Amino acid sequence: MSTTPSNTDLHDLGVFDLAARLAAREVSSVEVTQHFLARIRQHEGLGAFLATNADVSLAQAKAADARLAAGERTPLLGVPLAHKDVFVTRDFVTTAGSKMLENYRSPFDATVVSKLGVTNGAGMVTLGKLNCDEFAMGSGNENSAYKPVQNPWDLSRIPGGSSGGSATAVAARLAPAATGTDTGGSIRQPASMSSLTGIKPTYGRCSRYGMVAFASSLDQAGPMARSALDCALLLSSMAGPDLDRDSTSLDMPATDYATDLIATSAQGTLASGLKGLRIGLPKQFFSSGCAPDVLTAVRAALAELEKLGAVLVEVDLPLTELSIPVYYVIAPAEASSNLSRYDGVRYGHRASAYTDLNDMYKKSRSEGFGDEATRRIMIGTYVLSHGYYDAYYLKAQKIRRLIAEDFQKAFAQCDIIAGPVSPTVAWKIGEKGDDPVANYLADIYTLSSSLAGLPGMSVPAGFGAHGMPVGLQLIGNYFKEAQLLGTAHQFQLATDWHQRKPQGI
Repeated sequence: MSTTPSNTDLHDLGVFDLAARLAAREVSSVEVTQHFLARIRQHEGLGAFLATNADVSLAQAKAADARLAAGERTPLLGVPLAHKDVFVTRDFVTTAGSKMLENYRSPFDATVVSKLGVTNGAGMVTLGKLNCDEFAMGSGNENSAYKPVQNPWDLSRIPGGSSGGSATAVAARLAPAATGTDTGGSIRQPASMSSLTGIKPTYGRCSRYGMVAFASSLDQAGPMARSALDCALLLSSMAGPDLDRDSTSLDMPATDYATDLIATSAQGTLASGLKGLRIGLPKQFFSSGCAPDVLTAVRAALAELEKLGAVLVEVDLPLTELSIPVYYVIAPAEASSNLSRYDGVRYGHRASAYTDLNDMYKKSRSEGFGDEATRRIMIGTYVLSHGYYDAYYLKAQKIRRLIAEDFQKAFAQCDIIAGPVSPTVAWKIGEKGDDPVANYLADIYTLSSSLAGLPGMSVPAGFGAHGMPVGLQLIGNYFKEAQLLGTAHQFQLATDWHQRKPQGI
């Protein structure tokens, strides 16, 4: 088996390019997997991975090589990736970043994992499980029960959350791609802060079966990679109906998101590539609440889209500021319900010493859950309690409907909505540790589209203060993932922000 050219490091290749090398038999999946496993060991201090198993990964790589040797050619066959540790896996422990599930091993794989995997799926090789905020609750990956994750662009800063391990793994070239989940911005925000491309599809596009639940009406899986093309390749395999196992799964066939993008790459970017595309700019996204350095990068990206033929129009999303209180009523309420199953009896952490059943419940949950999970469970229990359900939870659901209607009014004037992903670049680790509300405010631009169930993505758009990455957010109407990916792809053909990498990595 020949190797790749000496001047090309395997870890600098994205999903599409790696797949091409593998299909041409220029390199084997085993060689690629060994290369990434070595990098994971080399950069263990970044905190991106919670679990690896070289024997399992190499066995999967050998199986992928066997399929390649037999002449099979599928877009992802033999390419490695890593999974956020909220997707259950048979061959790796699943903790959801919590001591409550320490050493838990699932008897089955999540649907997303199996769809991408070697046995019956797209043929990708699992490198391991990625760190995340406990039960996906956080904006900085500082709420992991095991260790914080460092941003490879500045090791003193957070990578974004809750999919921070996914962001750091891809940004640091420890994996060419990763899965993430987005409940209120947990794919888009870390993608923005780590200079990656990440997409949250329409709610229901990807099965939630085997995804450790946080807020069931909001949680959605999606890919994180360097480019829109790489994300399109992954989403094509991840998406699709799973009606027997996930009642919220959409009864819509899987879509090939990548073929048109590959054809566009062959033609090159054109001045008329986005001709006539109407991009809506919500005035609420460009207010004084957003840092000037972020706005500068976002406006420069929008100017580039104008050069490609897009038309910028102002739209109004008047209930944007209410998305934070609405989300932090609905999401904790659902978390309180979902996390009630971790009682120390059926599975999960059980206290070693207790006096009676009630004491066991209390100690097991107090020891197993971290501060942020505990905070959200208590908030959720309160808003669902007798006398407060109508005043808080029911009211929040009504406003959620109004937020969704605001988006539909805006989409009557535009095709895509654009703006910043986060109001600031990544902050220092520990900087907001004593102020949970400050963390919540980091999601102001992503929460409303999550509440509405709309697809959204982050695209690398430059750098702001302290040389830290800034992402451009693109939000589409329901089922418009292809349009979002196509727009991002055109932008990436005209710019190189997504090709930049951290120094010393």
